[in-house]
Amino acid sequence: MSILVTGGAGYIGSHVALELLSKNEEIVIIDNMQKGHKSAILGGKFYKGDIRDREFMDEVFSRNDISAVIHFAANSLVGESVTVPLKYYDNNVYGTQCLLEKMVEYGVKHIVFSSTAATYGEPERIPIQETDRTLPTNPYGDTKLAIERMLRWCDEAYGIKSVCLRYFNAAGAHKSGMIGEDHRPETHLVPIVMEAALGKREYVQIFGDDYDTPDGTCIRDYIHVSDLAKAHILALESLRAGNGSKVYNLGNGEGFSVKEVIECARKVTGREIKSVISPRRAGDPAVLVASSDRIRKELGWSPEEDDLETILSSAWEWHRKHPDGYPD
Repeated sequence: MSILVTGGAGYIGSHVALELLSKNEEIVIIDNMQKGHKSAILGGKFYKGDIRDREFMDEVFSRNDISAVIHFAANSLVGESVTVPLKYYDNNVYGTQCLLEKMVEYGVKHIVFSSTAATYGEPERIPIQETDRTLPTNPYGDTKLAIERMLRWCDEAYGIKSVCLRYFNAAGAHKSGMIGEDHRPETHLVPIVMEAALGKREYVQIFGDDYDTPDGTCIRDYIHVSDLAKAHILALESLRAGNGSKVYNLGNGEGFSVKEVIECARKVTGREIKSVISPRRAGDPAVLVASSDRIRKELGWSPEEDDLETILSSAWEWHRKHPDGYPD
């Protein structure tokens, strides 16, 4: 019996795949390699292809005894989703529909879904709880919320049980130093800051310093990618134990502003990191901080690398050893 990991060559997917391998799980990885890296795949079977390709998906499911799915494959750039929303509905929503159709066809009843804090939009309160209003401010968040709803109806109709994990800001790198964060083009704050520390870019852009926050910059809840990966394993174990569908936040419950992240990175790296103020990005909420009480209580999840300095230190170690990112 194998676990199918879609988008398993990407940042979070590769860390979850490695965590599964450490648990002696058999894994099958699908990735179309638009954003993924071959060097990030450290084991299991790998199939290059797109989840919207029905013949390809039939080949994967027919050749492997798949018992559960962990689903990462998606476009995830907030700004881009505002300018080309149909790309996001096609890849994220329709792609998930194609995946679920194969799960129904082959009798696969368990899925852990990579959702996002962007489903909440501008929060009504901080920290955000799973029961709070969901009103996305960008198409990316809207596609993820649409998938959550699709999963709820698939539970009703087909008995497919799901755990939807609403991430806040994943950051850091695996302690082995083998895998880390490498997007092309890079849009995530932490690797951008590391690139600036390495001299790979002249400065860090701060998108807006006029938000209603203490220093005017956006506040986000950062969670170490390895702690995130462990939550996926707990979610999978919960489904295997016969528990019902759930939605969980994943965060540390503490927020840091863009300026605070940059300042902490200066301390960790010992490098001068220049920054410049740029206009706000469309669709960026001012503050996103999670309450993770539900997953702590129900699944026993507890982040182990939960302070910002530790998270940034692990990212710095990977970026120092991989100044140009992955070789492929």
